[in-house]
Amino acid sequence: MKIRPAKTADIPAITRIYAHAVEHGTASFELEPPDETEMGRRMADLLAKGFPYIVAEIGGELVGYAYVGPFRARPAYRLTVENSVYVASSTHRRGVGRALLDTLINASEVAGHRQMVAVIGDSAQQAASIALHAAAGFKHIGILPDTGFKHGRWLDTVLMQRTLGDGGKTEP
Repeated sequence: MKIRPAKTADIPAITRIYAHAVEHGTASFELEPPDETEMGRRMADLLAKGFPYIVAEIGGELVGYAYVGPFRARPAYRLTVENSVYVASSTHRRGVGRALLDTLINASEVAGHRQMVAVIGDSAQQAASIALHAAAGFKHIGILPDTGFKHGRWLDTVLMQRTLGDGGKTEP
């Protein structure tokens, strides 16, 4: 498996992976998958702001991607990021998500971020994502019940958090 920075040429594969997650799963609370133009815009925005955006390849095929973005827009949150990890359904349970998340954590620490938050949709169907984050050192912070409605049912939101570097022990 190869983990590398994402590039514009990856957008078609990233869009396909995300579209499957939107249409068939509950990891994302989007109801309609964005097109390649929108996915490219989102990537360009994060990269322009200096956030890590990475992909995983197996045998030259893009099988997953991950990135961080701002947790919240207000300036006091500037050292806290929110992560996203998506893996092609054909490669679930093969270590792709863990490799992406570990790389993302390291890149975020190098960038000077102090906290990483995972906002995980639907604890009922996202047990693998919750376990992945726990294995990577995230702590369960709380559950926001009934915060999304998708596929004909109410979904909760699980919050998990991991300290990066010195976390809140020192000033930035």
